[in-house]
Formats: sequence, structure tokens, C-alpha cells
Amino acid sequence: MTVVGPDGQPRCGWATSAPEYVEYHDTEWGKEIRSDVALFERMTLEGFQSGLSWITILRKRENFRAAFARFDPETIAKFDDADFDRLMADPGIVRNRLKINATISNARALLELADGEFTDLLWSFRPAKHAVPKTLADVPATTPESVAMSKALKKKGFVFVGPTTAYALMQATGIVNDHLKTCIAR
Repeated sequence: MTVVGPDGQPRCGWATSAPEYVEYHDTEWGKEIRSDVALFERMTLEGFQSGLSWITILRKRENFRAAFARFDPETIAKFDDADFDRLMADPGIVRNRLKINATISNARALLELADGEFTDLLWSFRPAKHAVPKTLADVPATTPESVAMSKALKKKGFVFVGPTTAYALMQATGIVNDHLKTCIAR
């Protein structure tokens, strides 16, 4: 079910509880992204969100960008123990040792791919058909495509990208469009 936002427009039910949600929903979520760096940022943020509320990540997003060199994989791949310690001491981000290590590891895995290969890999899992959800209950947490994406990423050396994180990445980057049928962003 959609919810009427503060401007009188119908939005996906999750998108109206905070101004950051409204902005993210209306301008980013579900919009197609076809850039290795932008997709790497989204994958990283979806990984950090695991077990937390997305609003926490949205509110810390600029801090993440500063801490992780605007998600430049070449810079992150060179992070050393001092960088790890700096990140673990940074109150502006989520300080989780596994997630920080995963980000560094994933930057290195991304650099093993040819330019654009990461984008092509992720988009290869776009489903041929995707039902338009009418209610939030119609939106799955995983799909066969997100399971396959997760396996393919792990095979390429990526970590902390399970099927649920993969599906959230698909939603966030427009690989699937899960805006509800009556949502203004559909």
C-alpha cells in the first residue's frame, strides 16, 4: 500500500517516515545505475545496512563517502592496518570489523575485473519479467536472481553479499523496480 507523503503524493509505505527517506525514495531508489563505482558504493552501503535500519546508513552516508575515499576502489584496495584502525575509530560510520574488511576486500575483487565488467555482471541478473508489486507484502527479500547474483559475486571474490543484500542492491540500483503500482516514482 502506498502512503500519502507530506506533499500529498502517494509513495511506497516505507518512504514517508523521515525526510531522508522521502528524498532517497524520490530521487535514487529504483533509478538505474550503470557505473562500477556507483554500484560499488551501493553494494557497500547495502552490506553495512545488514542488521540495521536503512535510515541509519542514509544519515551516515556522507561520512561513509569521506571515510571510504568516495568509494574509489583503487584507493580502498590500498587501505592498510592504519586505515582499518582509522575506520574502526570513526564514529561517523558503522564500525563493524567484518563490514570494513569486506569493503576493502571487495574493492580488491572489483579491481580484478575489467572496466565495466562489474556493472555488466550485476545487470546480467535483471529478471526477464518482474511483477509490479501492489503492496509491500508483494516485495520479496530474495529472488532466484539475487541468489544467483550472490553466488556469482562470491565466485569473483566478493564477500558479505548474500542473497538478501544482493536483492536490496538490485532494488536500489534499478535492476528491479519495486516501487508499488500506485507510487509516484513508479
